[in-house]
Amino acid sequence: NKNNLRLLTGNEAIARAAYEAGVKVATAYPGTPSTEILENVSKYKEIYCQWSVNEKVALEVASGASIAGARVLVTMKHVGLNVAADPFMTLSYTGVNGGLVIICADDPNMHSSQNEQDSRFYAKFAKIPLFEPSDSQEALDMIKAAFEISEEFDTPVMVRTTTRISHSRSIINTGSRVKYSQKEYIKNSQKYVMIPAYGRMRHDFVLKRWNRLEKLCQQSKYSKVFKPKVQNCINDIGIVTSGVVMQYVSEVFNNVPILKLNMTNPVPKNAIKKFSQDKRLIIVAEELEPFLEEQVKLLGLDAKIVGKELFPPYGELNIDIMEKIYCWLSDKGFFKKGKLNTGSGFLDSVDFSEALKPAEDEIKTAQIMSDIPARPPTLCAGCPHRSVFFILNKLKVAVMGDIGCYTLSVLPPLNSLDSCLCMGAGIGQALGMEKASDAFKNKVVSVIGDSTFFHSGITGLLDNAYNGGTGLIIILDNNTTAMTGHQAHPGTGKTLMGSISAGIKPEAFAAASGVKNIKIVDPYNYKELEKVLKEQLQKKELSVVVCRRDCVLLERGKEFETVFINQHNCKKCGSCIRYGCPAIEFKDGTYVINQLLCTGCDVCINICRYRAIEVIKKNIKKK
Repeated sequence: NKNNLRLLTGNEAIARAAYEAGVKVATAYPGTPSTEILENVSKYKEIYCQWSVNEKVALEVASGASIAGARVLVTMKHVGLNVAADPFMTLSYTGVNGGLVIICADDPNMHSSQNEQDSRFYAKFAKIPLFEPSDSQEALDMIKAAFEISEEFDTPVMVRTTTRISHSRSIINTGSRVKYSQKEYIKNSQKYVMIPAYGRMRHDFVLKRWNRLEKLCQQSKYSKVFKPKVQNCINDIGIVTSGVVMQYVSEVFNNVPILKLNMTNPVPKNAIKKFSQDKRLIIVAEELEPFLEEQVKLLGLDAKIVGKELFPPYGELNIDIMEKIYCWLSDKGFFKKGKLNTGSGFLDSVDFSEALKPAEDEIKTAQIMSDIPARPPTLCAGCPHRSVFFILNKLKVAVMGDIGCYTLSVLPPLNSLDSCLCMGAGIGQALGMEKASDAFKNKVVSVIGDSTFFHSGITGLLDNAYNGGTGLIIILDNNTTAMTGHQAHPGTGKTLMGSISAGIKPEAFAAASGVKNIKIVDPYNYKELEKVLKEQLQKKELSVVVCRRDCVLLERGKEFETVFINQHNCKKCGSCIRYGCPAIEFKDGTYVINQLLCTGCDVCINICRYRAIEVIKKNIKKK
């Protein structure tokens, strides 16, 4: 039915799958590239959905809903699964009541992440099923199948996507929402209460379930062989792949058979063995770690198996990489009939690592590209975080940072951050530095955003207060989760579904922790902010400064003033441009303010020692 066809991103398709599968509860913490899943789920009023304070809590809420008998979807990015690993591992033991599916969105090439881990190993570690969709239609179909498997095998099921699957679009055929009858909750302490005695019994259940899953994955629907449709096909070479990499492989390698794995944990061993029977060479194409390659090599196949000898163990694969490998294989004679059947000598003599060595033209292109000025990301014009880091840089303190927009302060010209490890780590790192050396007393600061504070900063604050920390904790409260697109959190006073909730303030946690020195400052008030930070750095006990000002992108539609540089007073000292605001520009030897970018925060007025920056005495309504 053409009326059911829709062009959707992978994230939109996952949301649709939740609707069609009869999901009743969906939870998440926003994190690119998974954020849009819950934002789209919220459009289906049949599903209760929420932003949880972090991924661990999101999975715990999902587990509770599953125990109650509902079907549940929980989504997160790869580093979010690290946060949720504690309940995740034991959830494999307890199993489920209503179906529970975990979406984990990996980020090869680190488009918006601090690492590019391969989360497939978590599924192997926990002994739970793993699906990897190659497009939006498969995302829809696999998630619906995952709920069925979850309930049939009493297990959580993991679906691993990547950035390209999350954000690319393809046509899907939508269906109707199933009439799911919520399962009855029956008290079962031996199943859900993981004391050691019961845990041992459930571990035995996990092992037996794994044997059943290994039989399940052998079904033909969990893997598919794509045979070449060209005349000059090469049948003694085969490619094993999964996920988005299938798109790249099928685009280029149209003359060799391809085995696409839909379920990649457990791997369908029989399907791989059958596929490789007449092959001399098996190429395992996958992004990041050799997850599939290692398991294929354990099967004792007669074929030579190559994977990471050909493909880089980092970053994303793409058409260009595939074409380069294909051309190299072609030049070596791999696609000549009978070439591989001349004995093992040919294959053993090939150095596959040569395939990705840069050619001369690639080296020249790289040299040209290196001469092009870099355009690093920067804080928005008028961002309330900028003044904080400008002052901290002046004060020459060590700044333990965190995950959020403000991480960009590490770049020139602010050059402020000394560290950024993971969500909430900066507060603990600052305490560690202080305890390691007296040289850091009154010389170390931790900086954390409001959403990140609720995610992982509260425990760090408690630890500082409990263990006698004397540093300064700065909480950048811009009333949103800005980096991932302005999602609500406990401090905003509203939920994902739009209902009003209590707006919880970070300073309340500081007070409850026994912190005596608590200040709230508007970071646009530059002089007051500088004064407060200097004062709190001199304290002999723990201080908390909350810099409160809404994200400038939330101010759109409001009236504001702009500023200009009076060229008669300007000494061309460059101090204004070192503030790093994109609205301040240097053109034709003159410092000017771009009126289209200026938000009228007026902070730059305080930066100029010669009072050359003045307010335009009129209000302009921002479009």
